[in-house]
Formats: sequence, structure tokens, C-alpha cells
Amino acid sequence: MQGRLAVAIIGEMMRTIDEDVSGLRDGLQPESLSHWYGILISETIDMAPPWLEDKISVKQDELLPMKFNLDISKRAVRYFMMAVDDNIDQMPYSTRLYFLKVQEILATEMDKSLV
Repeated sequence: MQGRLAVAIIGEMMRTIDEDVSGLRDGLQPESLSHWYGILISETIDMAPPWLEDKISVKQDELLPMKFNLDISKRAVRYFMMAVDDNIDQMPYSTRLYFLKVQEILATEMDKSLV
């Protein structure tokens, strides 16, 4: 009886771990990142002044689909940061970590330009 209970508990734990790992993996799929970049760029363009709209874009590399080139004016970075902050809670966990790292990199680059 105890053996069956232990096997059932271990089986449930393994299913939970498998679901968690699958969720983390799915959040870093190129399609998922592309989807969130689309949302963020759209919201950034909506927030930014009209004269900055053409200075905000992202391109996904065709050969390396995990590579994205964020082409954004320094004046528009704060709008992108606000868009990330507005959407961060709706993102899957691993996608959230990815965009927090993007924010960190952008902040570092902006700090470099001030020196």
C-alpha cells in the first residue's frame, strides 16, 4: 500500500516537473518571442510621439530565429521600457525573464551613452 502511494506521489511530481519545464521551454520559442515583440513594438509606437514611429522596429533573423534586432531610437527606449512593464505580468515566466534581460541591456546601453 505504501509503495503504491509513493509511486503515485512520485508520478505526480514528475508530471508537475514536466509541465513546468514544458512551460519554460514554450516561453522561449522564437514564435512566442516574436509574438511578444510584436505586441511591445505596437504599444511602443502607440505611446511614442508620431515623429518617432519610424525609428522603432524589430527584425527577426531568418537564419537564427532566436536572434532579434531591436532597432530603436534612444528617445524611444523609454516608451519600449514602459510597454515591457505594462505587459510583463501577462508573459510566460521564461518570456518575462527574457524581456527583463532586454530591459537590463537597454538600460546599460543608455547609461553608456550618457558617459
